[in-house]
Amino acid sequence: MLRTPSGGAGHGTAATDSGLMSIGAVLNTLRDEFPEVTISKIRFLESEGLIEPQRTPSGYRKFSPADVERLGQVLRMQRDHYLPLKVIREHLDAIARGEAAPLPVVGRQRDGEAALEVAEGPTAARIARGELLAAAGIEDRELSEWESYGLVTPLADGVYDAEAVTVAALVVELGRFGIEPRHLRAMKAAADREAGLVDQVVAPLKRHRNPQTRAHAEARTKELAALTVRLHGALVQTALGVRLP
Repeated sequence: MLRTPSGGAGHGTAATDSGLMSIGAVLNTLRDEFPEVTISKIRFLESEGLIEPQRTPSGYRKFSPADVERLGQVLRMQRDHYLPLKVIREHLDAIARGEAAPLPVVGRQRDGEAALEVAEGPTAARIARGELLAAAGIEDRELSEWESYGLVTPLADGVYDAEAVTVAALVVELGRFGIEPRHLRAMKAAADREAGLVDQVVAPLKRHRNPQTRAHAEARTKELAALTVRLHGALVQTALGVRLP
């Protein structure tokens, strides 16, 4: 369960008297569980109809505790079940209407069209190139440049996995500080090395004859990935001599 600030009127992170929060306060609240979330990602989820924060007369977003809780649900369903945003929106809207809505996952029909089904395990959601361009707000030539640096890689059939949206949002966000995609090649190389280390650890589990042990490999992979992300962040903070909120 997400923790929302209460009481007081501290700068940036506290709720207002009405219980509404700024987008910066929401970001700080979510980052405990979702360290990769950005303001751009929150705005993108709003543009996709996942949340509808209130607006002040001057146009600033104000989020209710229900908005923050719904954001957490959306991010959790993306992370844990790899669901497309349209499916997540329909699922949460059905729950809000009081309907019984079993959690769907994306499956594939024989003709290659996407289909929804209830399944035991998640399968990765995919998005088309045009959808990724729209989500990131970039041109085709920019995406091609990112691909040349290995920051985003299309799958065999030319589409992208759902995590490409997160990568794209972060690349755009860093660009606002003057950090260009070519500067991120070192980060990509470091990520590949970290992924290789995790893969070495879980490889014996993946090859095990016991199906339950092989299934456990996915959970172990997620756990190790989360630990490496936390360690990477801590090392960067230590190197810079700063502490992030």
